[in-house]
Amino acid sequence: MITAGPVLGTLAELAAEARVDLRGVVDRTQMEQVVDQWRSNGRSAWKIPILASVLAHADFRGKPSTRWTPDSVHDFMHAKVTVADDRVFVGSFNLSRSGEQNAANVLELHHPELAVRLATFIDGTRARYERMPAPEMGS
Repeated sequence: MITAGPVLGTLAELAAEARVDLRGVVDRTQMEQVVDQWRSNGRSAWKIPILASVLAHADFRGKPSTRWTPDSVHDFMHAKVTVADDRVFVGSFNLSRSGEQNAANVLELHHPELAVRLATFIDGTRARYERMPAPEMGS
């Protein structure tokens, strides 16, 4: 999930400029639920067109999962890996406001070989899923 405003803004800028290879995979079901929350909240609705821009300009794939209920299967995408050049960021930290409130962590590793291996892992995961559609701009 990508819900933090500063992260969305940076991704939108990078995607629109097309100067870097920007692609990834997110939990589609959870992202759709977040967009619904943004619409109903009103205070966060400004994020919807920014997310739409990211998804229109960068190749993000969406893994479908089961909607959360206390009794449902919890098959959410939980791997959090970011590869930037020769650096890898990995851990349990969500790129969201709630990620700052949880007992989450992230490691930054400068390791070119690991970066290649994890980028290959991400591409393999992406290949399993369809493109993540941009959210509708209407209410």
